[in-house]
Amino acid sequence: MRVGVLTGGGDCPGLNAVIRGIVRKGVQEYGYDFTGFRDGWRGPLEGRTVHLDIPAVRGILPRGGTILGSSRTNPLKAENGIRRIKDNLAKLDVQALIAIGGEDTLGVAARLSDEYGVPCVGVPKTIDNDLSATDYTFGFDTAVNIATEAIDRLHTTAESHMRVLVVEVMGRHAGWIALHSGLAGGANVILIPEQRFDIEQVCAWVTSRFRASYAPIVVVAEGAMPKDGDLVLKDGSLDSFGHVRLSGIGEWLAKEIERRTGKEARTTVLGHVQRGGTPSAFDRWLATRFGLHAIDCVHDGDFGTMVALRATDIVRVPLADATARLKTVDPKRYEEVGVFFG
Repeated sequence: MRVGVLTGGGDCPGLNAVIRGIVRKGVQEYGYDFTGFRDGWRGPLEGRTVHLDIPAVRGILPRGGTILGSSRTNPLKAENGIRRIKDNLAKLDVQALIAIGGEDTLGVAARLSDEYGVPCVGVPKTIDNDLSATDYTFGFDTAVNIATEAIDRLHTTAESHMRVLVVEVMGRHAGWIALHSGLAGGANVILIPEQRFDIEQVCAWVTSRFRASYAPIVVVAEGAMPKDGDLVLKDGSLDSFGHVRLSGIGEWLAKEIERRTGKEARTTVLGHVQRGGTPSAFDRWLATRFGLHAIDCVHDGDFGTMVALRATDIVRVPLADATARLKTVDPKRYEEVGVFFG
């Protein structure tokens, strides 16, 4: 049996660990052959491949990014996209496909499996940790650790100059990175997409911090919005899944704080630093387990499913359910950290 593997959407630490787990178990226990598709869904769409075997995945466990490359290609919007994918899979004798990705990548896999009969298995990947069917996704822990370390470092420079430092982290629709890193890093204000913020309240928290002779750290997710405003966009362009490019809320917030409080404010945008570098031990562990269980799904013929973490167990859930809704921060979870604001 020949199995195809692709990684779609934004890269994140742990992708190579998944690929390694799939190939090692698939070759050693099931005798499968593997074809890696280059650059996400562009691979099966255009027939761009690379051979995967045990030597090809040796030494990639601690590497960030993905050896297969990635893209935000949406084959459902390409001309004759479904037919081209099915023709290329048949031409390459690929009998099953493992798609590693987030909401968009897995949404395509769900439709290919349910509507077009392409045997697909999904592996959840998003540093935002916003897929509702799994407790955690790999890449999230690394991103939180990177953001927390940055916040730790910014405390000392903020206090040296007694200025406000605004830290913008990733999080389009869900504020999990901001919430976890902000709490772990001792931030004085945390702003997330799920809760529109009052700029006057933010300034009151900042002022309160200065009155206590400390310099405030404000952590804001890129998708956070003021009560009387909209998303701050990098530009108006859309990707093939209809997403706008975010970034800029941190700079806007710093200017507003400085204008309203008279205190100097600076911005640090972590951006793709959160995606890069070696994965944490937890992300290597989770990603490897996902890979091992994904190839088991293929062996069992359990297509149209996604592997997911529930407590400490890896379970299988329908792909359609996995992408039906996003997992966002519960208001009660956000409220419990409010004691540290200001």
